[in-house]
Amino acid sequence: MQRIKPRTLSGFMELLPADQMKMEAIMEALRRSYARYGFYPLDTPLIEASEILLAKGGGDTEKQIYRFTKGDADLSLRFDLTVPLAKYVALNYGQLAFPFRRFQIGKVYRGERAQRGRFREFYQADIDVIGDGKLDIVNEAEIPAIIYRTFTDLGLSRFTIRVNNRKLLSGFYGMLGLAERSGDIMRTVDKLDKIGAEKLRELLVGEELDLSGEQADEILKFIAIRGTNAEVVAALEGYRGRNEVFDLGLDELECVVRYLGDFGVPEENFAVDLSIARGLDYYTGTVYETTLRDHPEIGSVCSGGRYDNLAGYYTDKLLPGVGISIGLTRLFFVLQEQGMLSDALPTAPADVLVLPMTEDRAFAVRCATALRDAGIRAQLYTEPKKFKAKMSYADKLGFPFAAILGEDEIAQGKLGLKNMKTGEQTLATPEEAVAVVRAALEAQKGVKPIRG
Repeated sequence: MQRIKPRTLSGFMELLPADQMKMEAIMEALRRSYARYGFYPLDTPLIEASEILLAKGGGDTEKQIYRFTKGDADLSLRFDLTVPLAKYVALNYGQLAFPFRRFQIGKVYRGERAQRGRFREFYQADIDVIGDGKLDIVNEAEIPAIIYRTFTDLGLSRFTIRVNNRKLLSGFYGMLGLAERSGDIMRTVDKLDKIGAEKLRELLVGEELDLSGEQADEILKFIAIRGTNAEVVAALEGYRGRNEVFDLGLDELECVVRYLGDFGVPEENFAVDLSIARGLDYYTGTVYETTLRDHPEIGSVCSGGRYDNLAGYYTDKLLPGVGISIGLTRLFFVLQEQGMLSDALPTAPADVLVLPMTEDRAFAVRCATALRDAGIRAQLYTEPKKFKAKMSYADKLGFPFAAILGEDEIAQGKLGLKNMKTGEQTLATPEEAVAVVRAALEAQKGVKPIRG
């Protein structure tokens, strides 16, 4: 038989067991954080009809999507979790209560060139709030609070949630007589962080956009407004009264900023940034991008915004929404590469490794069962290895405790419970062992996945 060399495709991440446990810990922290704000968990299919996914996508989406046929069916792998959500809400409108709040952690697929920190298969962790006909602006103010709380719960502290409003941008371009071209300009300006102001100006006055030098300078001046949030808003007030759409966007932005303190978001973690617009045209109001201050080179690790018409391709009902998405795989990659994942995070598959040292395994089985019945994760090791090899296994996988069952322990109806970190070993009944392990696990509850 010819052997095939095992390999993982470029742009796909496979983790070793200990790292996978760390990824799972991050996912669990996200689930707890999202649930705290009243979001339902949701799962949608990986594969959808291509017409569903491409209804609002187009452009780069159509180029990057994994598309294939099976029989007569034209199918595609989902490229994000937002478009499938719009389909889901339109399909199940009669069975849902609004506002509908959902979170979803799942894999998405994009056929783009794989590079450092960018993957073809990756996890996204999303939250969205969907309204029926209307959706109050306070929901857009709550999103930064959820981002802040979620990142803080993970252990991060040096991050900035950058916020803008697309109505404000559209209105500003309308002042310059560029309303019909505002979408193209926003997508170009959104590249500022990657290419810098000088290169951006070249693109603005180049053949593709063909703006005048005066228009390009006005745009660069506008997006360069900086200062505290209050100072930026005050500067924007100078533009008020010249465009109705701009004024509406400014009102919304001021509302978001005003509620931040009430939602508990510190000023140092939040900034109005007029340069961000998000590349997808379905965003219609507030937009968000979150960056790690110590790693600006990786770009946004959490982004999203307000959308009003995303479900319009699937239903005639108006279902406005607002949401954000964390690029979880990319975030994990950077944290792992920078050594920011906590070493104190438990990575063992169980809390106790039960090690029978006799041929009769009956008491060991009963001990493992008693631990599991008490809610303690226990693994039973029955391989005929020597004691040193068994302890090496326990140490390599990072088990907090080993339960050693030799003839003397079995005769007393007890087990030798060894703390693998301290080396301390005590003789205990299964019930006593449960209490010891529980106390140790309780002490670990405050450990955060990330060293912030």
